[in-house]
Amino acid sequence: MDIDAAGEGLAPVAGALRSGDRSPVEYAATLCDRIDDRDGAVRAWVDGAKSREWSTAEARALVDRHPDPDGRPPLFGVPVGVKDIFHVDGLPTRAGSDLPPGALAGPEATAVRRLREAGALVAGKTHTTEFAYFAPGPTRNPHALDHTPGGSSSGSAAAVAAGTTPLALGTQTVGSVIRPAAFCGVVGFKPTRGRIPTDGVIPLSASVDHVGFFTRDTAGARLAAAVLLDDWNNRDLGTSDTPTLGVPDGAYLDQATARGQRAFEAAVDALSESGVDVVRTAAFDDIDAVNERHDTLVAADAALAHGDWYAAYPDRYADATAELIETGRDAPVAAVVEGRRGRAALRESLAAVADRHGIDAWVAPAAPGPAPEGSTTPAIRC
Repeated sequence: MDIDAAGEGLAPVAGALRSGDRSPVEYAATLCDRIDDRDGAVRAWVDGAKSREWSTAEARALVDRHPDPDGRPPLFGVPVGVKDIFHVDGLPTRAGSDLPPGALAGPEATAVRRLREAGALVAGKTHTTEFAYFAPGPTRNPHALDHTPGGSSSGSAAAVAAGTTPLALGTQTVGSVIRPAAFCGVVGFKPTRGRIPTDGVIPLSASVDHVGFFTRDTAGARLAAAVLLDDWNNRDLGTSDTPTLGVPDGAYLDQATARGQRAFEAAVDALSESGVDVVRTAAFDDIDAVNERHDTLVAADAALAHGDWYAAYPDRYADATAELIETGRDAPVAAVVEGRRGRAALRESLAAVADRHGIDAWVAPAAPGPAPEGSTTPAIRC
């Protein structure tokens, strides 16, 4: 699929809609035309055929509420995609599952409410892997339809990449924002846990789940972050504020494929050549143990979150998700407690390493390598 000119970035679109240079109704219609044209192949949207109806209605209502451009909110008239584990008033939540929508009903997510308050309109739900775990949905990679778009926020990343929305919500428990963003060639931002509230989102792991989002570029990500995040600071870095980036050498990077490592090293070299200070240091040397603890915590959390649903609909869960829940039910209490202690210790250790070396942020691969063929996505945490 040729998507070189598939869509514009969020910031210029939002600016044109706020100023009145562009009509929200006409822009919504343009994106619906793209959905009609492209989504039969990409399959990013849960029910793209209905997007025109509710997008047009919401766009007209926004114009009626904000006739004066000077008083329009920052995302006035911007259609957004919402991963189908977020509750949205007026739309069913299926979470990529075979459970009846009524079983999963709940109040609208705070993240969705913040977008609405900023003037955005919900264009529709985007496909997710089942309950944001590993059972894949129907979405394909817009750049190469026979390759995975990544999961679990597959529909949101693919929708932005295909130019059918400039902004989409996603979630991450393992790599479900940064991995599909990398595979689909868009910007994926997963802020620190809790910076965007997770209420109104079907949980996979309550202690690990994060809310994030996708845009076409970093300027759009800055605009979205200012709306979605608590206490976001949109300051520009001056020449005296060059950040120091840490690269976790050793066992962590060894998880990447040879091709993935070459691409990552090229990116690090480009950062260094641009004047960014890069510090290489040992970190995550016990990555196998970290991954094992993470798996234990996610499984235990999933068993708690899905206990009632799984008891009522055991045959409607995909095998991978059912296995996760059953593993979590059988997880020894001591292993869960140790996992939580290990997680806290890891955070303290990384903070100490960063302080010791003056590291402002860590940089690492978003995935082991390029998007593989097929619909599955690597489970490795690289």
